[in-house]
Amino acid sequence: MQEEQINPIREALVSVRAEIARALHVVRTRGPSQIQFWFLALAVGVASGAAALFFRLGIGWVQTFFYGSDDLRLATTAERLPWWWVLGVPILGGLIVGLILHRFTPDGRVRSVADVIEGAALREGRVERRAGLASALASLITLGMGGSSGREGPVVHLAALIATWVNNRIHASGMTGRDLLGCAVAAAVSASFNAPIAGAIFALEVVLRHFAVHAFAPIAIASVAGTVINRLQFGGVTEFHLPMKSALGFYVELPAFLLLGLVCGLVAVVLMRAVIFADDFGSWVQGQTGMPRYLRPVIAGAILGALAIPFPQIIGVGYETTSAALTGRIGLGMAIALAVVKVVAVSVTMGGRMGGGMFSPSLVVGALTGLAFGLIATSIFPDASGTQTVYALAGMGAVAAAVLGAPISTTLIVFELTGDWQTGIAVMTAVSLSTAIASRLVERSFFLALLERRGIHLAAGPQAYLAETIRLSSILRPMGHPRAADRQACEELMREGTVLDERQSLETALRLFERSGADFIPVTRRARGQEQPELVGAVFQTDALRAYARALAETAAEEHS
Repeated sequence: MQEEQINPIREALVSVRAEIARALHVVRTRGPSQIQFWFLALAVGVASGAAALFFRLGIGWVQTFFYGSDDLRLATTAERLPWWWVLGVPILGGLIVGLILHRFTPDGRVRSVADVIEGAALREGRVERRAGLASALASLITLGMGGSSGREGPVVHLAALIATWVNNRIHASGMTGRDLLGCAVAAAVSASFNAPIAGAIFALEVVLRHFAVHAFAPIAIASVAGTVINRLQFGGVTEFHLPMKSALGFYVELPAFLLLGLVCGLVAVVLMRAVIFADDFGSWVQGQTGMPRYLRPVIAGAILGALAIPFPQIIGVGYETTSAALTGRIGLGMAIALAVVKVVAVSVTMGGRMGGGMFSPSLVVGALTGLAFGLIATSIFPDASGTQTVYALAGMGAVAAAVLGAPISTTLIVFELTGDWQTGIAVMTAVSLSTAIASRLVERSFFLALLERRGIHLAAGPQAYLAETIRLSSILRPMGHPRAADRQACEELMREGTVLDERQSLETALRLFERSGADFIPVTRRARGQEQPELVGAVFQTDALRAYARALAETAAEEHS
């Protein structure tokens, strides 16, 4: 009797398992057009939103432990602490971060949004797992112990780790993997900033870098899931509260917002180049002195601690300072001083390899820049201008949009962070000019500029990087092929130096074809212990061009599906 009861249960479990396996097979083979993918996107959204929420809460716990307050009142609380405590906490944080990165990353570098963009473009929606987890922990400690950066970079990469795990489990193809990555990023941004619309657009605009229709529905679902996670903890409130609805005499003030956009674009370029210079300078000092790389964040922590003694506003994400700027509670001189010091502090944090992101610092710098501009503008034309807070709001969006290279999602996220839609035209006006200016002075954004410095050319579009993703081993004709290259001709080309290694990419082959004018190029393999490389085949120019054209066609099909 008991066995008769167990058999139906066992059959039901077997049936459920078979259905799950079939659903995963459909996702792998048919991609995100299937409804099963939407449920997977929902699960990834919930997991990524929860990770972003716990990361945010973790920062608050660490800040409360060391400073007695979370980021909402951190600067005010730090003013009352002894100077030696304000100096010592970032040094201790730098030491912990340095040891973590030294132990768990190959280069001592924190992974962030740039690595997620690289993963979407070149790694089928996957990122480094070990280094990524270490980076998340390092960034949490950095932000909790006096670092001056943002939390969006770490939470985006943390969400990408979740997407990577799922992609590996289901053996996702390139398009499926990228879409799942976009779902994770959208949920993380939404959960971190309570901004569902901006979270979805950020994933499309910044990470996937296209607005394909097939990706929108699952990304929107994941973004909403992330927002629900946030609101279960914090409620449906905005991150910043403006004192009143801002009045805007649009036609009269439009030239002022155009000028503000120009100023903010230049400020964004200064911020980005200062961070890059600080990183180069730190690497130069490290190379010249032979300093262990785990001490680099310690020195950065000491500099930050010294800056925080007179300017505690630089500690952490900076929400208290941003809120004070948006509500006009900072004077002109202090706004300019804090903007300058914040740029220095962010450069020290990022150049010192302490971790964190660039979005929140750009909001702080932008709000201070906009407030300073507004105080000057309204004092010169008091009868023809609105309030200073409108300029602070527009400046916040303009600097952030230029740094991220994301005018659409940044404009939306500013609206969602403040809940003030009345000044939308002013924000859009400033954002449009700031991004136009900054994109011509850097590689379109801070993230793409970082990738360009690593030799990863994503800013120019797929035609610039797709060939780098194709290995020669996948397109060469082996020597046993019916239409293989003549061995004697191959050996002659090898003697001339016209030869490739099978581990190289199609990009290298195309450049060599252009220089040599050859119809085919021999490909070799060097086995361990071998003095001379072994001839394994040849790459023909027709095969190389065909593979490149096929990759371009597949990318175009994905972006327009």
